[in-house]
Amino acid sequence: MTPSDHLTPWGQQWKLRPGTTYLNHGSFGPPPIPVQFAQQEWRSRLDAQPMDFFFRELEPAWHQVLGVLARFTGTSPQNLALVDNATYAMNVVANSFPLGAADEVLVTDHEYGAVLRIWRRACAAAGAQEPVVAELPWPVESPEQIVEALAARATTRTRLLVVSHITSPTAWVLPVAAICRWAREQGIAVCIDGPHALVQLPLNIDALGCDFYTASCHKWLSAPFGSGFLYVAPEYQARVRPPVLSWGRLPPTNCRSWNDEFQWVGTRDPCALLAVPAAVDFLETVGMEAFRQQTHALARSARQQLVELTQLTPPVPDSTEWYVSMASVPLPAGEARQLQDALWQQYQIEVPIVDWKGQRSIRVSCHLYNTAADIERLLQALRQLL
Repeated sequence: MTPSDHLTPWGQQWKLRPGTTYLNHGSFGPPPIPVQFAQQEWRSRLDAQPMDFFFRELEPAWHQVLGVLARFTGTSPQNLALVDNATYAMNVVANSFPLGAADEVLVTDHEYGAVLRIWRRACAAAGAQEPVVAELPWPVESPEQIVEALAARATTRTRLLVVSHITSPTAWVLPVAAICRWAREQGIAVCIDGPHALVQLPLNIDALGCDFYTASCHKWLSAPFGSGFLYVAPEYQARVRPPVLSWGRLPPTNCRSWNDEFQWVGTRDPCALLAVPAAVDFLETVGMEAFRQQTHALARSARQQLVELTQLTPPVPDSTEWYVSMASVPLPAGEARQLQDALWQQYQIEVPIVDWKGQRSIRVSCHLYNTAADIERLLQALRQLL
């Protein structure tokens, strides 16, 4: 059998390299064919008449994307800026948030490494100490334990909490609504790093009550690479500045709001961002709940079979409260990179083997193109390699 065996009709909308078993949508999620076509159509229009595209077509299309994303994420278009990815968005927040030498930024020990680097630099630039790291319980049984772990490390100097909606190294869903409620009571601003949560979870940013939300659309939404967004609560918008200053809006028009500054940051190809509505339309046609049910069922099956193989218990309960389309399972001790390379080189299986705080684990991502046969191939390979 080949990795495309028994694909659902939706799964057939992806054309992955023949022979590849791709279980790493969480790192780099390839776009389906309709989204590729949408991006190619925009690029053809750009290449055919750049002046008409940039001066007449771009701004209306840009605002259409903002409207689609605002509806999809539960906020207003005025609160969103289109950016290349979550890393870009997080840099904007770090460069804009008012930090003083006496202030503290609180993070968890599950944060993405690049995010930690961003905030270390921001704290150093402000003359503040390095970010304060809250260690989350391991294993964990309740959302209250997460909030308690953060509360134990917060002080009167804590100005900002940076927290993942779904963690990258461990694939945990964190209780960000409860975290935001606690933080508001303490007068602490919250920046949520959300690239994995978009689509895996229903998202209503306004209801969360966070101050900043960063996301990449190229992950679970399966928009083209180079598409993401930044949410900024109204009270912080006047402080936000793009890292690259250009016209914002092409002359003779002037910028009217904070997010206009992100529209024109120099000549570039914006077609990945303009294809985001095609990705939203594709997944809404599939049905968001249908997507979550199908991908969680496969991720849960993968988790159960991996546990049977390794006899090692995952640190979070077996529930959609803690994981959806991406499951992480501990592995026996060993070299993470060596195992990941062997899976690819010997079996053409693409899946991350994570070395996190001395614990080796496997993080399996399941999207619409993945099947039970993909999981069986992974299990067969691991039986040989472990």
